[in-house]
Amino acid sequence: MDDRSLEEFRRRWQEELAQAQALRKRRRPEAAERRPRRPEVNPGRGEQAWGYLALAKGLLEGAGRPPGARATRAERSDAASRSRSPPSREGAGGGEALVEQLIRDLNEMDDVPFFDVQLPYELAINIFQYLGRKELGRCAQVSKTWKVIAEDEVLWYRLCQQEGHLLESSISDYSCWKLVFQECRAREHMLRTNWKNRKGAVSELEPVPDAVLCDVHSHDGVVVAGYTSGDVRVWDTRTWDYVAPFLESEFEEDEPGMQPYVSFVRINSSLAVAAYEDGFLNIWDLRTGRYPIHRFEHDARIQALALSRKGATVATASAFGVIMLYPNEEGYWQMATEFEVQKLVDYLEIVPDTGRFPVAIAAAGDLVYLLKAEDSARTLHYVYGQPVTCLDVSANQVAFGVKSLGWVYEGNKILVYSLEAERCLSKLGNALGDFTCVNLRDSPPSLMVSGNMDRRVRIHDLRTDKIALSLSAHQLGVSAVQMDDWKIVSGGEEGLVSVWDYRMNQKLWEVHSRHPVRHISFNSHSLITANVPCERVVRNADLDNSATHRRHRGLIHAYAFAVDQLAFQSTLPICRLACGAMSSHNYNLALAFSDSTA
Repeated sequence: MDDRSLEEFRRRWQEELAQAQALRKRRRPEAAERRPRRPEVNPGRGEQAWGYLALAKGLLEGAGRPPGARATRAERSDAASRSRSPPSREGAGGGEALVEQLIRDLNEMDDVPFFDVQLPYELAINIFQYLGRKELGRCAQVSKTWKVIAEDEVLWYRLCQQEGHLLESSISDYSCWKLVFQECRAREHMLRTNWKNRKGAVSELEPVPDAVLCDVHSHDGVVVAGYTSGDVRVWDTRTWDYVAPFLESEFEEDEPGMQPYVSFVRINSSLAVAAYEDGFLNIWDLRTGRYPIHRFEHDARIQALALSRKGATVATASAFGVIMLYPNEEGYWQMATEFEVQKLVDYLEIVPDTGRFPVAIAAAGDLVYLLKAEDSARTLHYVYGQPVTCLDVSANQVAFGVKSLGWVYEGNKILVYSLEAERCLSKLGNALGDFTCVNLRDSPPSLMVSGNMDRRVRIHDLRTDKIALSLSAHQLGVSAVQMDDWKIVSGGEEGLVSVWDYRMNQKLWEVHSRHPVRHISFNSHSLITANVPCERVVRNADLDNSATHRRHRGLIHAYAFAVDQLAFQSTLPICRLACGAMSSHNYNLALAFSDSTA
């Protein structure tokens, strides 16, 4: 071996070794004395260790290559295999001993542990909060210290809140939030499977005798319905209590059965509201009783009604005026503000989460108004000859469909406006038919679903202003639609309710009834559908036979997918009544007997 090459190698290696030892002593002064040396090379050292082994191999074999030349891959592999074999004392002498010393020094350098770095517990929690459930599970397998941090209650409580589980619970309600999170995930998987297979229980809510269904609305499983008899009925499908109470109207009747029709009904977590054909408005507090807490009279028929999802704000449109009602600090209802518009209002919605002063959006013909309390009505959109066909609002946006008419036909579109900037953000779609329904409030972020008279359901991507998916769903046009993160539920004018898995572009199941679908509302475990007749008069003199004419009066169905049974095998309402119940059902069933005697 050349003495100059060997001396150069020793000098370079001693410099590297001195730097590594100094760094190790600064980090942990006593680690080198307490920790035993490992007998084999740690492959985690990577290319630096392979480079030293290759250089040592070249020096030992006396190759003609210069000391600084790079070894090939084959030579590095050969050097590694030689380093793992027992050392040979023949020929090489002190050179092989130098390689052994090199390997021992590399192992000593690699003894500096990565997971022994001490951090304050609060700082470790702040770092781990950016990890998901899979990353936390992997970190729990690293060491005992990491397992304690990765299973902290604060981390799993935040994961439950982020994924929408037990939003109203506090961290002290459960002792093991990781187990609670796993149970919520298992229940969510079970509900999704039941949705796909139509596995659950379905019930038809009992209608009012001798009356036609006029309007239906629901909130979180609580359903309210108005009838031509003037009756307003409420069901709580969360408790499977189908003995629904009637909400009293306190009409001054001159003759029985002469009450006006119910035009609109709305409900939220605490209030129920009904508007009648004669311009009267009743407001009930569901927590106090069946009698209205406030009654308001309009001079003309009510064309539109809106109720805030949270809070106690009611908006009505009658003739050329829009009024807002809400209770004051003492609890007495009052008219907060009144707006004057130029045309009759067709659609009316209240913007959620607006703080102290309520905000409403009203569509009147080809005009769209922004109505803020303590302010005058402002025109948000106006294009002559393009009437609005549907409307929906979210916390910061409003979406409405417009119908293109006149000499210049631009196609029917959906316009999305920013409520803060009061300007148009997107113009979506270019359909031949009219857009009949749009759902912005319940859709996932950056997505929106709409229905059209051309029988198609469309998913719009608000980020690209393009149609992400188009489904041919119904035969006579789409009348109601809603979506979540994986499915779409749509209703048609022909009475068909369809459930779609839009990620797979596949229809899961469908249910058909006689009348158009006017209301659809679902969450992870339930579905409410309502088929409302277009005609409000039963064209038959025989009104006593309920089984014959129930199909003419409209239907309300409640699906519970948390029940582990097939939907078409669910129990009929008559089988769930108590033994002492005085209610009767006529399902027009007949028993057939054979003429032969056994």
